[in-house]
Amino acid sequence: MLGGIEAGGTKFVCGAGTGPEDIRIVQFPTTSPEESPEETMARAIAFFRNEVSGIRAVGIGSFGPVDLDEHSPTFGHITSTPKEGWENFNIAGAIGSELGVPVKLDTDVNVALLGEARWGAAAGLSDAIYITVGTGVGGGAMANYRIIHGLMHLEIGHLLLPHDRNRDPFPGLCRYHGDCLEGLASGPALAARWGKPAEKLEPEHPAWALEAHYLALGLVNLTLTLSPQRILLGGGVMQQAHLFDLIRSEFTRLLNGYIQRRELTKQVETYIAPPALKGRAGILGALALAEQALAEAQNSAAGSRRRTGALA
Repeated sequence: MLGGIEAGGTKFVCGAGTGPEDIRIVQFPTTSPEESPEETMARAIAFFRNEVSGIRAVGIGSFGPVDLDEHSPTFGHITSTPKEGWENFNIAGAIGSELGVPVKLDTDVNVALLGEARWGAAAGLSDAIYITVGTGVGGGAMANYRIIHGLMHLEIGHLLLPHDRNRDPFPGLCRYHGDCLEGLASGPALAARWGKPAEKLEPEHPAWALEAHYLALGLVNLTLTLSPQRILLGGGVMQQAHLFDLIRSEFTRLLNGYIQRRELTKQVETYIAPPALKGRAGILGALALAEQALAEAQNSAAGSRRRTGALA
């Protein structure tokens, strides 16, 4: 039995099981300014202690940024987040110390990609990208079957794009970069630019051609640098089904025939695709992350036994 947490900006989703067929899920909002991180975590811990039994490891997909460097003094912490009260909170430590099981932390989008790679639209692929377009823009990438980590996790939402201010004088909303991908194409950016939220904009609205342009710019850059076999687009803004065709068309125009691969010419509708697991990608990916945590703990224990035996 594995445990998973999808820690979002407005809600927590907790799950227990082994995969899509047997997962048990509970969720609760985290928008109350009076509720501390410790109180939120206590609710998650109570689920694993009181409502399920036999949890052997927990995977956490969290809003970020998060510190994934095992040699860092803030390893396992949420770091410079705008979510009030959560800056520098040790989310992995809070779960591990209370439940006494292996815990593994990653970003929410990386974990969603893990879920899609295990059970969804990226299954069987060695290289893929998952991007969520909603309150913010986030992304994760997998290369050679492994989620990419380097100095830190990827921050795809903060790609800097060409910005034609004659066509679009909107300055952008990002508090750090102004008109990065997130600043121009997130849900709040759409609402601020056009005066109403994405779900209120009719399909014929000029907002969508501009949105497709910015997202396609990001996808072209990612295709040329990371060379994924598929790009998955999720999140609230991408619930507008007509947006996919606009993005694919603009992506093809911007790429301009430079890469002659069938996936990018004749099969772009499957190259740029929605996630198969939909709203469950994150929590199922957290279970896959828990599975990794358990395997790493078992391998470490086996290595320790071998070393002890050799010394004896």
